[in-house]
Amino acid sequence: MIENTTYVWALLAGVAAIVWLYAQFYPAKKPIVPAIKQRASVKIRLLKMLMVSVGFIGWGFIIFSMTLPKKPAGFITDPEEVNDVIFVVDVSLSMMADDFRPNRLEVSKNKILEFVSLRPTDRIAIVMFSEKVFTLLPLTTDLDLVKRAISDIRTGFLGSGTNIGDALALGVARGLQSLAKNKVIILLTDGVSNVGTMTPIQAAEEAKAAGIKVYAIAIGGNGDARIPVPGGFGTQRFQYIPGGSFDVDTLKKIATMTGGEVFRADNEEALKDVLAKINELERTKIEKSGRAIFEELYWEPLAIGSLLLALSFLGRWAGLREVV
Repeated sequence: MIENTTYVWALLAGVAAIVWLYAQFYPAKKPIVPAIKQRASVKIRLLKMLMVSVGFIGWGFIIFSMTLPKKPAGFITDPEEVNDVIFVVDVSLSMMADDFRPNRLEVSKNKILEFVSLRPTDRIAIVMFSEKVFTLLPLTTDLDLVKRAISDIRTGFLGSGTNIGDALALGVARGLQSLAKNKVIILLTDGVSNVGTMTPIQAAEEAKAAGIKVYAIAIGGNGDARIPVPGGFGTQRFQYIPGGSFDVDTLKKIATMTGGEVFRADNEEALKDVLAKINELERTKIEKSGRAIFEELYWEPLAIGSLLLALSFLGRWAGLREVV
């Protein structure tokens, strides 16, 4: 490869070569050492022609070096632009309701897994909440780690209650730790926020200020559902909960404030469709970009040309001394 902008240097080198060549064949009319001219012989003329040829070839190498020749030496890929997707998942006891089979939480986990598998270049984080909130997984692009974390989502260790405000605020805090341009929170809940130090609307204000969109998914059927509760002597009994026990109005406000959307998923297929829609809404075309790197080759012909010019000069000088 030759750099086009360097042709001007090659042109100047060519002009210098022409001047040099002219000086070799058209010496001054009055030679400085008349004796040399008088004793000139065929041997000297041949030596002069040989040295001129050597010098001419040397100038050829120098002219070529001025074009800055290069050869490809590799390709550097620039880092890909990725999205941050933060799942904020309700793990209160009501997520064990059996209106989804086997229950709401297991179906949610399976659909989240399908979602992240479609977005291998995204960074994924997982926040769980009930009465307390907990970061199960910080932002990462390690898909195997994400899959293991999803399988670890469970109920029973974050107290009782639904703390949407603090959970959403923790999701925002995780997003603020990243420099990614596009950040979204996917909030899955089947309840109404009833505990916490921050209200869902206050947390939504923080998400808005951070430029993080929130997609809120209200999960659960319309009819009553039952959740398993431990009974006496190692037995299991069920407790019934009313259907549609979530705060759609608050979820709508959260989504509207942050530029996201709110969805209702009343069965497994609906949840699958909702996550597929979010996937399409947040699909970013990622093109791998980069630049080629080249190895500079100009120094080799420059060194050869300079050496040949020096040889030409020394050869002619030695020939002249011999004649003298």
